[in-house]
Amino acid sequence: MTERLDLLTLRVVIAVADSGSISAGSDRLQLAVAAASARISSMEASLGIRIFERSPRGVALTPAGRMLVQRGRELLDGADQLATDLRDWSLGLAGHVRMLVNASALLEVLPPRLEAFMRSHPRIHVDVEERISPEILGALLEGRADVGVVDVAIQSRDLAFTPFFRDQLALVVPAQHPLAGERELRLPQILAENFIVLAGANAVATRLFNAAAAIGEPIQVRMQMRSFDAASRMVAAGLGVAVLPMEAIAPQLAHLPVKAVPLAEDWAQRTHYLALRTAVEAPAAARTLVEALRSG
Repeated sequence: MTERLDLLTLRVVIAVADSGSISAGSDRLQLAVAAASARISSMEASLGIRIFERSPRGVALTPAGRMLVQRGRELLDGADQLATDLRDWSLGLAGHVRMLVNASALLEVLPPRLEAFMRSHPRIHVDVEERISPEILGALLEGRADVGVVDVAIQSRDLAFTPFFRDQLALVVPAQHPLAGERELRLPQILAENFIVLAGANAVATRLFNAAAAIGEPIQVRMQMRSFDAASRMVAAGLGVAVLPMEAIAPQLAHLPVKAVPLAEDWAQRTHYLALRTAVEAPAAARTLVEALRSG
C-alpha cells in the first residue's frame, strides 16, 4: 500500500485541496488535468478510501482526505528538509569532520581560525583531538580521521598535504644561563647540556635526536615531560635546557625566568601541514574546513 504514496501524488492532492479544483491544482503544478486526476484516482484505489468528494463546483476533502493532507504536508516538509540537508552535505555546507592536531597547532594558530570557521559554518560539526604527528598520520591512513595537522608530509597516494604554518625551534635556557645572551645557536654549541625532552614519539624530540645522530653525537637526556609548559617550568627551575617551538611557548617566555635562543639550522625550521584523507573521498565538509584554515 505505501508504495503508492509517492511524493508527487501527495503534492497533487495538496495542491488540489488548496485550490479547490483539480484543474486549478494541476495548473499550479504544471501537470495535465487528466494526469493529475489519474494520480488521485490511483491513490484512492490503492488506499481503499475516497480523498475528495467531487461536484460540479469543484472538490472537497473527505474526513480521510483531511487527515491525508495534514499528514502529507508534514511528510513533504520533512522530505524537502531532507533534500536540503543532503544537498548541503554534498556541497560541504553541513556535515561532521574528525580532526586530529598536534600541540603546536593548538598553541600557535588553530584556536582563532577554528572559532571563525565554526562561527561561519554552524552546520559543520568538528571533533578535535590532540595527538602527536605519527599517530595522526596513522589515523588518517586507517580512516579514523578526516583531517590532520602534522609537521611532516609523507609520500602517500592516500593523503594530500597543504602547507599550513611555519615555526622555529629554539633552545630554552634559564635566564641566567651562559647561552641566554646568544642571538642564535647551532647544535654543536648545545650538546654538552642536560636536556629536558618531550616524552614518547614527539616530533620535536625526534628532530633533535635525528639531528644529533646525523653528526654522530648523543643527546644527554635528564628528564622527559609531556607538555611544552611542563618542560619550560623545569627549565625555569634550573634542571636543564629544552628544545621547543618559540611560538608555542610565547606565554611561558612572558612570565617564567627563561630565555629562548633560536636554533639556526634547517632541522629547526618546521613546516606544518594540513593533511586530508583521499584514499576514500573525504567528506565535503572536510574539504571546506581545509580550505578555510589554509586561507586563514
